[in-house]
Amino acid sequence: MNSFDHFTPATLSEALSLLAERNGGAAIIAGGTDLLLRMKNGFAKPRAVVNIKRIPDLRGISFDSTSGLRLGALTTLRDLTRSPQILDLYPVLALAAGLMASEQIRNLATLGGNLCNASPSADLAPPLIALEAVACLVSLSSERQIPLADFFTGPGKSVMQRGELLNEIILPPLQGSTVYLKPSPRAFMDIAIVGAAVRIDKQGGKCRQARITLGAVAPTPLRARSGEEILEGQALTDERIRQAAKISAESCSPISDVRGAAWYRKRMVEVLVRRGIEATL
Repeated sequence: MNSFDHFTPATLSEALSLLAERNGGAAIIAGGTDLLLRMKNGFAKPRAVVNIKRIPDLRGISFDSTSGLRLGALTTLRDLTRSPQILDLYPVLALAAGLMASEQIRNLATLGGNLCNASPSADLAPPLIALEAVACLVSLSSERQIPLADFFTGPGKSVMQRGELLNEIILPPLQGSTVYLKPSPRAFMDIAIVGAAVRIDKQGGKCRQARITLGAVAPTPLRARSGEEILEGQALTDERIRQAAKISAESCSPISDVRGAAWYRKRMVEVLVRRGIEATL
C-alpha cells in the first residue's frame, strides 16, 4: 500500500474543501469495504484519503408523503435491512441489501459506496432505478440532481466530477409493486450473475407504468425500455408478459466471465423478468 495523507472532516463543507484542494487526487472513504482492498492490492493509489463517516449531514433515513424517501449516502446496508420506513414502504430495498455480502460487511458498507463504485453487478442499483431514484451531488461550488438511471457511464465510472460527493438518494413516493430477483448458489453474499428489478403500477386492470432494470448484463445497470413499452397501457396477459421478458433479454449485452456465460445471463434475464412481472400481479 502506498503512503497517503488521511483526513477526517467533521462537516460537509470541510470535506468538500478538501476534495477541491486535492483536485482529484483524493479518494473518499466511508465503510472502506472496497477502497481499502483495492489499495492493499495496489489497484488504487490515492495521494490522500478523505474519511466522511463522521459527517452527520450524510446520515439519516426520512420519509415524507409528498417528497418521498431520502437516504443519506452513509446509510449502511444494515440500515436498509432494518429501517421500519423501508420495510414498510420500500421493502424491495431491504430485500436487495439483505442479499449482499455478509452481516459483518453490511454493518460497514454504505449506500453511497455501493453506487459510487459503479459496478455493473451492484445489487442496489436495479431496484433504485426501477423506483426512479435521484442522486444528489454536491461540490464546493454547486449542487445537482441526476436520475440514477443516468448516473452510471461504464464499469467503475459515473457522471461524478472532480470535487463532487454523493450527498443523498431521493426516491419519489412509491407507486405500484416492485420486486428484485437474482439467481445465486447461496442465499446471500454472492456477487450477482444477473439481477432484475421489476416495478408494475396497475390501473383499471391494465399496466399504467412499468420499469424493468437489469444488472450484470451490460457495462452499466440497464433499463429494458423496449420491454417496458410492451407492457404499458396493456392488460398483463401471459403472452404479453412472455413478450416483454423476451424483448428485455434481447436488449442486454452480457459478457462471459468466471461467474457465468453470456448465453446463460441472457436466458436468465428472460426468466427473471417474467417471474418478476408475475410476482407483482
